[in-house]
This record gives sequence, structure tokens and C-alpha cells, in this order.
Amino acid sequence: MSIKVQSKDVADIENILTLNPKIKPHASLVPSSETKVNKKHWKRNQDKKCNSCDPLLNNFDDVKHTTLSERGALREANRCLKCADAPCQKSCPTQLDVKSFIGSIATKNFYGAAKAIFSDNPLGLTCGMVCPTSDLCVGSCNLYASEEGAINIGGLQHFATDIFMQMKIPQVRPPHIVADDESYATKVALIGCGPASVSCATFLARLGYKNLTIFEKEKFIGGLSSSEIPQYRLPIEVVQYEIELMKDLGVKIENERKLSMSDITIQKLKNEKYGAIFVGIGLPNPKRVHPFENLTEEMGFFTSKDFLPKVSLASKPGMCKCTGKALPQLSGNVIVLGAGDTAFDCATSALRCGASRVYVVFRKGFTNIRAVPEEMELAREEKCEFLPFLGPHEVHLKNGRVSAITFFRTEVNEEGEFVEDYEQTMKLRANYIICAFGSGLYDEDVKAALAPLNFNKYGLPDLNVKTMETTVPGIFCGGDIAGVAETTVEAVNDGKTAAWHMHKYIQVIFSIVYFGFRRYLINY
Repeated sequence: MSIKVQSKDVADIENILTLNPKIKPHASLVPSSETKVNKKHWKRNQDKKCNSCDPLLNNFDDVKHTTLSERGALREANRCLKCADAPCQKSCPTQLDVKSFIGSIATKNFYGAAKAIFSDNPLGLTCGMVCPTSDLCVGSCNLYASEEGAINIGGLQHFATDIFMQMKIPQVRPPHIVADDESYATKVALIGCGPASVSCATFLARLGYKNLTIFEKEKFIGGLSSSEIPQYRLPIEVVQYEIELMKDLGVKIENERKLSMSDITIQKLKNEKYGAIFVGIGLPNPKRVHPFENLTEEMGFFTSKDFLPKVSLASKPGMCKCTGKALPQLSGNVIVLGAGDTAFDCATSALRCGASRVYVVFRKGFTNIRAVPEEMELAREEKCEFLPFLGPHEVHLKNGRVSAITFFRTEVNEEGEFVEDYEQTMKLRANYIICAFGSGLYDEDVKAALAPLNFNKYGLPDLNVKTMETTVPGIFCGGDIAGVAETTVEAVNDGKTAAWHMHKYIQVIFSIVYFGFRRYLINY
């Protein structure tokens, strides 16, 4: 019986089609038990079982899902709609021209993209790596609801600024800036070398100020970016690079200079003829609550302000000249208290310090977690356990060390407040406890050094949040201590805002006023 050929192709093509039929002539049969074994040879994502996870001890490699190669960056940039009234820019605290730098990446103008980024954000590379973009620019992208999702703006920003860092191009003052009059020789002091101060100093230097000095109490520079953001999220080389860009403009840094009555005070700086002062010291003191008041590190208790700097000093090569620093040695069960970004940094860092299992415990529910989704997702992927609706009640000690902790169940009352139910308890075995309940300004010596500033009900300097100026003319604040910024990019914008208003303040002293951005000399 002859087979009738349906197609009209030549014999050679018919032979090829016979070898590669378009429709399978039969079903495939493989027992599931064999497939379970076979798939392990091809599976690329992690297995769900904890005993199959790769050990994280001493592993501080990059973990960001947003990191892009050149091929990925070009593809992502070409997806951008280049919206006329771009919502991503309006959601960025520093008002980056997002569509402009993405357009530059799409045409392989990586220098132009980085220039657009650094012009508005002197810490553009840091923000490209740690910005909570899902709450900012990415969350506003018009492609958010499309099949492929929103543009990976953070990844594109990271890519462009990283390429620029490899170019090793120094920062220079804009050539059109003429700063010859004596107002630009005014002495300006910036206390603290964190993101807010670096941003403020950079913008003042770009405006033409030549006598800028940052006072930093630590041996290292970078503030919270260096000491509390782990190496696997923000490498120390990035922080040092952006500070070198600032120093290219002539900004000076003095280390081991502390805001205290025994060293630097606001009044002493004013007596030394500093025309304007910026305070960006962050919130240096951990918040201690019951029942952790009398616990110490020797007992197995850390605050986030103790733990994360120890991890950073040991894992960030070249962070400071101090040598011989070792990672905190953890083991067994580690309980992290809190639900902010810092708590999840503590949790993932604890795994890299030897913890067998990490529990993240918080008073509220999953819908009330303050941390950005990226932070929580990383902790989940690394097999941290989450325990909501629990408030700490009592810490149990054995032989002078932490052995367990008892929690009360928390519930929401009719007024919407979280209250503890003393009849519902849970006891967890713990070898170490890390408390990440936030921080504040509790050091009376530092507060005395800030005199004559006024403080609000939260114990922070009272200021105008639109200009960042305090109740004392010429004294400005930014970053965590100002009480407005909750992220690095917002701290950067605090410094940017303060720099412009410090500039206007200084110019008025020298009989120059600004209407908008125009400069006028007052004649008497």
C-alpha cells in the first residue's frame, strides 16, 4: 500500500521532515520516580528542601536579582516607553531623569547615562544597588501591569554607573561656574560622612564652594552605607568610589572627630567662623526595650547597631586600616527581632556568620512589614523562618547565656492597635538574639553638643522639612537624624535640598539673593 504525501516539497526536504516530525506519533512514558531523580541533573533553581541549600558561611557574593549584563541592559532599555510625563521620575526622591538615562543606555551611550544619573544623585551607584525601587520608580512604571512587567530601573542605573566607575573619570566642577567672590570661600562644616553629608558636600562643591570639611567619628568613611549595609548588597568599593568623586572637587575629610562636648560642638564650630553647618550623624544609638535592658554580647545578645558593623568590618576588605577583625561567631538558633530592612539584613548576615537556623520575629502581620519586598524575599530564599504576631516577654538564661525567649501573642483590638494577649504564649529555644527595633538619638553628650538646637517630641532636631534648616539660622540637618528620610536615596535628597538652601543662606549674608535660580546683588 503506497503512502500518499500531502506536501509538495522535494524529496530531500521530505526526508528532513521525516527525521524531525512536527507532530509526535506517540505519547511519552517515564515513571515519576525516575523524573524526580533525572530533574536534579538539570534543575537550575534551588531545591525547596533546606538540607540541600548551599552553605552561606563567609559567602558575601552579590545576591541582587536586578544586576544586568550589557545584553540584558540593552534589551531592558529598549522596552522603555520613554513616557512624556514619566511617573518614574516623579516617584524618585532625587528626581532622576529616568527616561533620559535609559534612552542613553539604549543607544549604548553609557557615559551619557551615568552623567545624567550622577548629576542629580551623587550616590547614583549606591542607590542603583540598594534603592527600594519597587516602592519608588519601578512601582510607578506604566509597564507595571504588562506581561513582561515594569522596567528594571535599578538594574539599569547600577549597570550604567558601574560602567562609568570602570572608566575612572574624575569629577570636575562645571566649567561655567564662576566662584571668584569671597562668599565661596566661606567655611562649611559637615558632621558625619554618611550619604546625606556626601550628597550635601558634593552639591556645594559643584556650586563653587572651596572650603568644605566633613568630620567623621569613625576610622572609616561612608556612614551607614559602610557599616550597616552588608557587602553582598553594597560592596565597600562602591562607597569608597563615590566618596573619591566627592574629594575630586576638593572636599576634605577628618576622621576620628566626634560630635561631643569634648571635641566638636555646634558652638565651637561657630566660634571657628564656620558660616554654615550640616548635621548628618544618623541615629547612632540602638533602641533598647524590655526585656533586653541588661543583656550583653557575652550573653549572646546583639543590637543591630552592634552586630552589623562587626560583620561589615570583617567582610569588607579595605573598609578601614584596622586589621584582625573576625566575623561574629554564631551557631544554632538565632532570633532576629523586628520587621524593617535592618532586621532582614541582620537575618541574612547571621546565616553568613554560622547560624544553623534564623527566625525573624515581629509584633505585627505580614501586611504590616516595613521592609521593602526585595529584602524580605532574599531572607525567604535563604530559608529564614518568619514568625508574625509575637511580642517578646522574657529572656531565659542558662549558665549566664541566652537559652530561650518567651513571647506573647499579639492581636489587633477594636481601635486598630496591636496588644499582647497574655494567655497565649510561645517559647523558642535561642542561642543568640539580635534586636533590630530601630535607633534614636539618646546620647545626652551628643545632644548637649548640638546646643542651641531645639528638639521635637521624638527627640530629634526641630527643622523645616522643605529647606532642612533647623530653628537656628545656618544650621541644617539631613538623613536619619532629620526624621524625614527612611532610605539611602531619601538621605541623599536631604543633602541635596540642604545644599541649595545653605547656598542661598550664605549668599544672603554676602548681600546676594536668589529669585528661583537667578542671582541678584543687593545694592545699598
